[in-house]
Amino acid sequence: MVEHHHSDGEEPCVTLDAFLDQSNATAVRLESDEDARALIPFLDRLKLIEVAFPKFRDGRGYSSGRILREAGFTGELRAQGDVLVDQIAYLKRCGFNSFAPEKDLNPADVEAALSRWPEHYQGAADGAVPIWKLRHG
Repeated sequence: MVEHHHSDGEEPCVTLDAFLDQSNATAVRLESDEDARALIPFLDRLKLIEVAFPKFRDGRGYSSGRILREAGFTGELRAQGDVLVDQIAYLKRCGFNSFAPEKDLNPADVEAALSRWPEHYQGAADGAVPIWKLRHG
C-alpha cells in the first residue's frame, strides 16, 4: 500500500467509481484502464485529476490528459506513478501540470527536460500558465 502525501488542505483523491457515486469530491484518481470521458460532465467542480501511470510504456494516461484538457478541464492534472524525466516534456504537452513520480527525480534533470522544448513551454493544452512543481509521494 503506497501512501500519498498531500500538501496542506488538499483533499485526498477518490476513485472514479466512488466519485461517480458521490460526486461532491473535488479530487479524483483515474486508473490507466478507466475512461477519462466519464469525468467530462463534472470538470467544472474538479480541482485535481490524478492520472495513474503504472508502467512508463503504458500510453493511456497521455490520452486521458488530452481528453480532459480538450474537454475544458482547467484544474491540476497530475501524472502519478512510473513517471520518468524524459517523459515530462511530453506529459506537459498533453496538459499535465504536476507530477508525483514513484522514484525521486532530480529537479535539475526535470528543469533541463522542460527547457529542452522552449517553444512548448507556454503551450499547455488549456492555455493556462502551468504550475511546474514536483511532488514527492
